[in-house]
Amino acid sequence: MTEMGDGPHLGEDQADAKSIPGFKGKSLPASKSMDSGILPDYSYRMDYPEMGECVIINNKNFQPHTRMSSRSGTDADAASVREVFMNLKYKVKINNDLSCGNIYKLLKKISEEDHSERSSFVCVLLSHGDEGLIYGTDGPLELKALTSLFRGDRCRSLAGKPKLFFIQACRGTELDAGIETDSGSEETMCQKIPVEADFLYAYSTAPGYYSWRNAVQGSWFIQSLCEMLKKHAGKLELMQILTRVNRKVAEYESCSTQQDFNAKKQIPCIVSMLTKEFYFPS
Repeated sequence: MTEMGDGPHLGEDQADAKSIPGFKGKSLPASKSMDSGILPDYSYRMDYPEMGECVIINNKNFQPHTRMSSRSGTDADAASVREVFMNLKYKVKINNDLSCGNIYKLLKKISEEDHSERSSFVCVLLSHGDEGLIYGTDGPLELKALTSLFRGDRCRSLAGKPKLFFIQACRGTELDAGIETDSGSEETMCQKIPVEADFLYAYSTAPGYYSWRNAVQGSWFIQSLCEMLKKHAGKLELMQILTRVNRKVAEYESCSTQQDFNAKKQIPCIVSMLTKEFYFPS
């Protein structure tokens, strides 16, 4: 027989945290699911007058004090992204060599626009990075400071709509040596949604690892992403497309004259808070 003791009653929701302000000694209120007011539609509405904006931040050259090298090949990435998302009917703008302040100002301005006639928002960040950071030309900036501008409570006209961030940047200094394997509608009722809902973050590499870029052809991740979008947008759901991107990137292997950097691998990392399936219009 299970002992209940003085613990929480069966069915109560508990938080996985040491404490929550205002709830000391109390249980959290019971959750709602079926009666939350969220309609049972399973894919995002994509028939707005506009697909939305695709903002590309392409940082190639960095100020000397950052000790960051020039990112050869990034212009090929920016051009590929521009072509693909223009073909998908997005309004695309490339922004080259922006400082931290200018990156923040640009995205803040866009987050304050009226997106009510737009289906979605896309941001592509091409730069140096580290875990949780993206580099402006003058130093690092927290990714969270940028993405949070588009939260549902801060950018109301994008609430409930997909916000896609594609991030080509290192997330640390670890190297992946790989391993050999043997393998044979319109919404008519009021909704309450999480402010962090409907984001997708597609990182070029797993947390802690280097991200690889060819000095001529561009990065493994962005070039694979563009190839898979060209082939499958309008046919496959976005997560299926990104799974194929993962597979394509996993086939690459680095070629370097520096032994420590030769024959290394990479795997992208997809973090999804999307609440519906995402299909590009065919």
